[in-house]
Parts: sequence; structure tokens; C-alpha cells
Amino acid sequence: MPLTVKRITLWRKEVENRPGVLAEILEPLAQAGADLRLVMGYRFPQDPARSAIELYPVAGKRQTAAAQQAGLAPSDIPCLLVESDNLPGFGARLGRALAAAGINITFLIAEAIGRKAMTAIGFPDEATATAATKVIKGVGRSAPARRSARKGGR
Repeated sequence: MPLTVKRITLWRKEVENRPGVLAEILEPLAQAGADLRLVMGYRFPQDPARSAIELYPVAGKRQTAAAQQAGLAPSDIPCLLVESDNLPGFGARLGRALAAAGINITFLIAEAIGRKAMTAIGFPDEATATAATKVIKGVGRSAPARRSARKGGR
């Protein structure tokens, strides 16, 4: 799978940190047929009574209305979604390349499932996200190819 980089909009809501709040936020989206690829919920360390829920994607009028009904709003943090093969060391190469370009990040969430990887990266502003797009694509071009597994062991 070639590496892809695209701008995304996370939808976000700050909430009271209590049991059931995640389900309350997600239910209207489920009823609207949203196929969410990324959901994160986290407590604020400085205020344990508060937390945030962020998710992606919200697409179309029905899902947008459901997200708004749940109290979600588009985040103003520029975010890139990077999809690629799950390659050992990719995160380190990505981090080194961004650092070498003088790019600071606001957040990073990464996961690998099987042979595929997805990383969402937030940036302080649009200009930084634009610069990061070029850097990340360069990391993809220089990534080693995945070796196929040998059958029958060594």
C-alpha cells in the first residue's frame, strides 16, 4: 500500500468525565450511519472531572446533523491522516524527519492492524500542516519495502 497523506477534520466535544458519556455522544452518529475510523476519548490530567471526545469522519448532512445534535463541533486543530503499510521503524523515521524539518506536532495517534497502519497528526497551524505533508510524503518514498514472509520457516 502506498503511503497517503490527507487533511481531515476531527469533530470534538469536551464533556464531563463520567460513565456513559461516550455512548451518549456516539449513539446519534450510529443512528445516522456514520462509519467512524477514529474515536478517541481522554481525561484532562489537570482536571480529572473533564474529558474530551474526538472522532473522524463526519460526512454528509445526516451525519453532520447527528454530530451537532451530540454537541460535537469541527476541531480547529489542523490534522493529517497518514495511511501506509505497517513497517517496523516507520514512526521513528517519521519523527526524525519532522524534527529535522523543525516541525512540532500538537498530537499524534497511531495504530497498526495487521499489515496496515494509520496515524493522525495534529499541528499548530495550517502552514505547519502543509510543510509536514511534504516531509511525510518524503518519508513514504524512502521507506523500505515490506518483505514477504517466508513459507515454512528458515
